[in-house]
Amino acid sequence: MAIAYVAGFLALSSALARSSDQPVWLFDNGSPRQFVPALLFRLSFAGAVLWPLGTTIFGSAFSADPLSGLLGGNAPDVVGFVLVLAGVCLALFAQGYMGASWRIGTAEDHVGPIVDGGPFAISRNPVFVGQALLFGGLFIAKPSIVQAGLTASALYAIALQVRIEEGVLLKALGEPYRAYCARVGRWIGYRSQQSGNM
Repeated sequence: MAIAYVAGFLALSSALARSSDQPVWLFDNGSPRQFVPALLFRLSFAGAVLWPLGTTIFGSAFSADPLSGLLGGNAPDVVGFVLVLAGVCLALFAQGYMGASWRIGTAEDHVGPIVDGGPFAISRNPVFVGQALLFGGLFIAKPSIVQAGLTASALYAIALQVRIEEGVLLKALGEPYRAYCARVGRWIGYRSQQSGNM
């Protein structure tokens, strides 16, 4: 599933870049503060693809992992799989829904219009929510020290990048983005009253 997500993410990013005629890979063009989340995202997703392959090929080498028996039985496997599947579907759907506004990273001179419909009507960051579900599901299905590290790395990268992107979007888009933040929660939730909290 992780391989399918990464392949879908890259293919969709390439298609959206061609259709919008805008650069979508902005980690290297924007704020230097994006270096850490960009590095953590790369490590997390590379690990999400390579770690299951490594455990399949060299499984006995990792049998001493103290977390490997943490969640035994079929229920964690099913819950983990459902979370991974839901995360992949949500992240890819939200990415496609962004259309010409899709960016990987952020830069003030490459901000697209606000997308506030579909999944963005209930979350300002549904792609990141989907990715968090993906990594949470991977850990529940196959707990290990390495997977715990990959999950923590992805979640920390998400938290850092969201803060950076919100600052850039607020500066570039101003009051319309502030109003959107007042209506829709950072992670999930629609606010019927204007709160002004981001």
